[in-house]
Parts: sequence; structure tokens; C-alpha cells
Amino acid sequence: MSEQDDWDREREERLRMIRDSAASLVPRDGDLTRVRRGRFSGTAVDRQAWREVCAMGWPGLRLDQALGGSGLGMAEWVALLETLGRGLLPEPLIEAGLVAPLLPEEQRAALLAGERLILPAGIGYREERQRPCLDGGRLRGGVARVCLGGATDAWLVACAQGLALVERDAAGVELVCEPTQDGAHRARLRFHDTPARPLPVDGPVEQALDEAALACAAYLVGLMDGAFERTLEYLRVRRQFGREIGSFQALQHRMVDLKIQIELSRAMVGQAAAAIDAGASANERRRQVSSARVRGSEAALLVTRQAIQLHGGIGYTDEADIGLFLRRAMVLLNAHGSLDFHRARYVESLQREVA
Repeated sequence: MSEQDDWDREREERLRMIRDSAASLVPRDGDLTRVRRGRFSGTAVDRQAWREVCAMGWPGLRLDQALGGSGLGMAEWVALLETLGRGLLPEPLIEAGLVAPLLPEEQRAALLAGERLILPAGIGYREERQRPCLDGGRLRGGVARVCLGGATDAWLVACAQGLALVERDAAGVELVCEPTQDGAHRARLRFHDTPARPLPVDGPVEQALDEAALACAAYLVGLMDGAFERTLEYLRVRRQFGREIGSFQALQHRMVDLKIQIELSRAMVGQAAAAIDAGASANERRRQVSSARVRGSEAALLVTRQAIQLHGGIGYTDEADIGLFLRRAMVLLNAHGSLDFHRARYVESLQREVA
């Protein structure tokens, strides 16, 4: 047996262990009681669940060991997010993973230990809106669409001068939370001469954003798996005209079409993760990530909408769990770069490669 075979077997075992580690927060039986309990329950994150997430080492899974992380690859990261997406994990793991490499040492350690929750505010790809201005340690301006911004201890804010750390209880912070379709919230922040700590931009922000976008695509693959499995089970038990409706060939064809979309998305996410792990160029990374992100988002909307239709009238009620998958997919649709942005970036990257 070759050394490569040994390495591949070791990685497969590592991926299996990572997936198994998610079982405590994503029950294997698909129970979504915890997810339902947290919907529209205010602006807080379940801190006990978040501490469990941190105890697993998930926020630092991609972080270099020298920075306190596990130093694992994108293949491990997307495998974890895919498993968590199947159970609609509501905690802001992707956002925490985005800010972890950009924080100073003491703040990063507190985040990884679950002692503090620090989330990004305005850190994104091309931003046409004017960013807050940092002058003399004071921040002025606003940021919109901050994921779970009302639940954090501090924000890592993208400003015109770089990055700034702002405490939740700092003077001059105006916070307005707006509920989202999935029962969570986004926040609008206004800073009125708010004390802020300027931070050097040491890490590659675009690469961190690309990894967050790919993690989001992986989460959507898991979400599709969860919706598909529930729908398949429903078709096996729902009876009409004296037989299970899953035996009707027309519905079987629809399910096969959905399964193809899921597997295509999974393959594209895996290919992008492998490219990053292999040290792909910046242009190739952009192309692979944007391609996977668009495919995952479009497929997730198709699969979750079809899943509701295949459930019939009950699927349209809020009591039916299948609707939670569509709501979550709608919220994540334009997270970490809109579909229009990723489509345009894919074309630009492709043109550079063939030029």
C-alpha cells in the first residue's frame, strides 16, 4: 500500500470523526426541537450551545496551530459545515471562523475558548456603500445587515481605515435588530463617535471571505440533504389512492432530479475545497469558490421549494419542519457575497484564465 493510500485513509477517518463530533448539536434523528425553540426568541445566541461549539474546536478548525487553531484543511471545514447544515445549526460558526484569523491574540483566544462572541460587521467583498470612518480612536458611520449583531459581545468592523474592534456596550452605539425569515435577526449599527480599537489587517481578508463563502455553500449542501431525506421519508409513509405516493413514477422522477442537483453541488464544493488545500492561485480560488457558491444557492432554493410542494398542503404550514429548510436557505442566499457578485466574479476569473 502506497504512502498516498495511507494519507487518504487517514484523511477519510479524520472526516468521519469530524462528522461524528457534530452529533451532539445535530441529532442523527433529525430532531429540530432546539432550532424551533430558538426562533424569534429575541436577539440572543444560546451561549451554552456556543460554548459547546467552541469546546469542539470548530471556530479554530481552519486556523493555523500557531494561532491556537487546529490547522486542518478546507476539506475538513466543509465536511463539518455540511453535517451542521443538515441539522440547521443556528449558531454563527461561519462568521466566527471568518473573524478568528483577523483578531489580535488575546481576543482570538477568548473567541476560541467561548468566553466572548465577536462577529463581523461590514466585512465583505466589494462594498459600494460608504464605510464607517475611524479617526482618533473614534468611529463614525453605520453598517447594515450584521448577522446576529444583537447577540455579540463585540464587533469586528470594516471601516475606511481597515478594521476596528468595537465593544457592544461602548458609548455611542445605536443598535436596531430586524428579524429574518429563519427566526434569527440581522442588525443595523450606527456609530456616533464610538470608542474603537484600530487593528492592523495582517491576514488575507479576501481569502478568509472566500473560505466563508465556500463554508456557506457546504452548509447549504447539508441543508439540501436534510430537506431531501425528510421528503423521501414522507413520500414513503404518505398514502393516497391506496398506495404510498412515493411509488408514483412522476414523484420518483422529481426526487431523482433533486438528488442530481444536490450531488452536483456537493461535487463542486468538494472540488473548490480540494483546490484551496492544494494551494490554488488566487484567481483559481475565486473561480472555484464563486462557481460552488452560485450552484449551492440556486440548488438549495430549488430543492427546498420542491420539498415543500412534495409535502402537499402540510408543507406550507409553519408547524411542518420542512419549511424551516427553505427559510434558512433564503436567509443564506446572499450571505458572503450576492449571487450577482459571484456570477460576475466567476466570469472575470474565467476570462483571466483563458486570456
